[in-house]
Amino acid sequence: MIKLIIPELDKSFDVYIPVNELVWKIKRLFIKSISDLTNISLNQNIDYLLLNKDTCEVYVNNDIIINTNIRNGSELLFLRKL
Repeated sequence: MIKLIIPELDKSFDVYIPVNELVWKIKRLFIKSISDLTNISLNQNIDYLLLNKDTCEVYVNNDIIINTNIRNGSELLFLRKL
């Protein structure tokens, strides 16, 4: 379970993520889930960054979650890429 923080919406969610998925798939799931939970539609055509709140590490889209430093209790920021 991780804490997903979305500064753009001033919201955070506790989320379980599968460790055997690619980062880009997780980001797509986040977009759909956030849109469903908040009734605010996030644009799927916009690229979002997923980064670790403590280390400021930006996760590469083709990384598998288990190969990153994302672990139980991690706090991740979900930001719109400019």
